[in-house]
Amino acid sequence: MGGVFSALCLLLMFLSGMVPFSTYALPALAGAMLVAVVIEVGRKVALMVYVSVAVLSLFVVPDREAAMMFIAFFGYYPILKGWIETLRSRVLEYIVKFSLFNVTIVAAYLAMTFLMGMPSVVEDMGDFGRYSALILLFFGNIVFFMYDIALTKYITLYVRWFKPRFLRK
Repeated sequence: MGGVFSALCLLLMFLSGMVPFSTYALPALAGAMLVAVVIEVGRKVALMVYVSVAVLSLFVVPDREAAMMFIAFFGYYPILKGWIETLRSRVLEYIVKFSLFNVTIVAAYLAMTFLMGMPSVVEDMGDFGRYSALILLFFGNIVFFMYDIALTKYITLYVRWFKPRFLRK
């Protein structure tokens, strides 16, 4: 199961270089596929799938920014989501989620700019003025909130509808 999902995630990541405007959508979708791995075989196998897709995406995926988004956040967030949601306080849960998102996204863009030699990623934000990175991060938080809700709905759909009908469990 891990190998099949690794291949499917890698295929989605590979398509990110061919489909316009998919730099964030396809890594998020590839990460969401790991929910099934977590539910069916556990977090350890899901982490192995994440690591294999992360390493292979550095070599195979034509869109480096999409690969970095998967590695930095979207690949492991669906694995950690269940653990984060076990926190007793809903407020603390969202503080952890948004802190994780913001820290990893900022670190990913810093790594792309300074370590990977991709300054064009930040230079492309220049159209919004000098506060463009903060504006994009603000809207990124809104999209992350919607992604988190969609991921919760997807998990519920998988457990209550797909699994009983197709997997007979």
